[in-house]
Amino acid sequence: MEIKEYKKIDAHAHVGNFGGWAGVSITAEELISQMDENNIEKTLLCAEPNEGCLEAVEKYPDRFVGMVYVNPLEGQAAVDKVYHYVQKKGFKGIKANPLKHAYVADTELMDPVMEAAKELDIPVFIHCGHPPYSLPWSIALLAERHPDVKVVMIHMGHGHGVYIDASLKMARRYPNLYLEMSGMPMPSKIKEAYETVGADRIMFGTDSPYHPAIVESMKVATSGLTGEQMQDVFYNNCAKLMKLEK
Repeated sequence: MEIKEYKKIDAHAHVGNFGGWAGVSITAEELISQMDENNIEKTLLCAEPNEGCLEAVEKYPDRFVGMVYVNPLEGQAAVDKVYHYVQKKGFKGIKANPLKHAYVADTELMDPVMEAAKELDIPVFIHCGHPPYSLPWSIALLAERHPDVKVVMIHMGHGHGVYIDASLKMARRYPNLYLEMSGMPMPSKIKEAYETVGADRIMFGTDSPYHPAIVESMKVATSGLTGEQMQDVFYNNCAKLMKLEK
């Protein structure tokens, strides 16, 4: 089977204009075009402010799954935002980026957000792989403190071998830690995660518009997994975590 024939769920993508240092942007329509080209049925989508994500989700409800982008430094407003978008707008998860908002991942300021996630029974996706704020050890400490909340380490360490190794070690230690592989350059670590962390705890993602979907797909294709195992990574695992219909 060719790589584009595998059905997929993208576990991490953005929509909007990301000016400044990044100088990239993508519209909902451009993202859907990319999804169609790569057999991606659904995308877990985020944007800051959240209204950009909501607009895309409401326009294309069969293709996008909303993720609430939160900044715990906002205090109660961040918690209120979670309840609003999940209970009233149908979002299904939380996105946190300690690097962007400048807080250490295991700060106690995250506790109210994590408690909301527990009550709502939704996972928390956290950017992983950049010092000093978003390192795997800090995310693991947060997951340890909230064992009933599923926590996804986005990028599973990103481009640093030490952080990639630590992401796998932390996920092996804490059963509520999951891994998403966008931007992580070592295909063999996808297979290692599948075999040593858990067959249902490693997921495909693109981090669009930062990475091409075909490049991220090829990492899975060259990881050494079987066709059936790749389908878990591409689709089944995210569908199970997010309670999405197959």
